[in-house]
Amino acid sequence: MRLIWFILFSLLMLPYQSYADTDHDKIKMILKAIEKGWEQADGTPFREHFLDYDGARYVESGGQNIGLTDLIEHHVKPEGKSLKLDLNFNNPLITIEGDFAWMIVDMEVNATIYKTDRKIHNKGFETIILRKIDDEWKVLHTHSSSRPVKEH
Repeated sequence: MRLIWFILFSLLMLPYQSYADTDHDKIKMILKAIEKGWEQADGTPFREHFLDYDGARYVESGGQNIGLTDLIEHHVKPEGKSLKLDLNFNNPLITIEGDFAWMIVDMEVNATIYKTDRKIHNKGFETIILRKIDDEWKVLHTHSSSRPVKEH
């Protein structure tokens, strides 16, 4: 009898497991789109995946952009003009609670400044907070911090 209950319970839980996997996959796809947007200095993934709302703030290493337009016009696009960027988000730790999710990712930045040919190699972390609206995950807030990698 226990085996029958276990099988029945497992079958009933399949749609929920599939739903969770789908949400995790959607969030990972958003992360990859953001990574590509930074590298290509393209605001399109940000406009598609970020919730543009009054009071939005995006923080990076002590600086901040207020609002989505500020992030794109004064951070994403200018970086593309001043440096060649290779950004890697790895090991996303995603937590989903109802219509909210957050993730912490390992971040590695390799960049070359065009004017001086100076190389930048930093490692750190990024935290991203998301909210599900009309079955779409939208980024509400980001906060990243990194340090230069010390070569031995």
